[in-house]
Amino acid sequence: MIEILKPAELAQAKDTGALVADILQTLKRRSTVGTNLLEIDQWAKAMIVEAGAVSCYVDYAPSFGRGPFGHYICTGVNDAVLHGRPYDYALADGDLLSLDLAVSQGGVAADAAISFIVGDARPQESVALISATERALAAGIAAARPGARTGDISHAIGTVLSEAGYQVNTEFGGHGIGSTMHQDPHISNTGRPGRGYRLRPGLLLALEPWVMADTARLVTDADGWTLRSATGCRTAHSEHTIAITDDGAEILTLPK
Repeated sequence: MIEILKPAELAQAKDTGALVADILQTLKRRSTVGTNLLEIDQWAKAMIVEAGAVSCYVDYAPSFGRGPFGHYICTGVNDAVLHGRPYDYALADGDLLSLDLAVSQGGVAADAAISFIVGDARPQESVALISATERALAAGIAAARPGARTGDISHAIGTVLSEAGYQVNTEFGGHGIGSTMHQDPHISNTGRPGRGYRLRPGLLLALEPWVMADTARLVTDADGWTLRSATGCRTAHSEHTIAITDDGAEILTLPK
């Protein structure tokens, strides 16, 4: 299903996106050395409930997971890059933490992810991974405009990641979003320009470049959800929800 949102729905999407951005930034500030991943999950739950919103994750049970997910946020530490299920782990100095949050409010969903380093340490590999995903995300957003195709976005993202020296996994990528969290079209993190669905004003997309330092292969934890790098290398993930407008793309999940 591909949805084209009406003006009133786009206005609600902006509100939902602002909520997602605010929660992620609050969680980033609170996530310090010693913070437990289960604490982060509870903080996310409290903020979602207080806002009168609904988690897109708690009851999420797709074919690729061992559902339902049962938590309010995805927490990936170091080699965990996608669908990280919160567990009893206290963050250490230098950990690379990825937080991925999807919320629905007023019938419209928004989805975003951030990666950052906990504490005072700044491992160069982690800094480079985060920078690459953020630059790839910016390139993908710049390529998103009316009349462009999803392949143009994929090509822009993949070019940045490949030039940074990373292999690109195509099992999971960006997606349409609207009344539900995951919709068509799928947006791979690499691809050929000029191919795929033609973008139209009113379309919402969640773009999410992610990389692993020295592999493109994923392995799944025993929890049935958490996806890790096959080699144990570090990983990073950046994501924004955008709206295609008459002039280009508007980022809905930018922090204030």
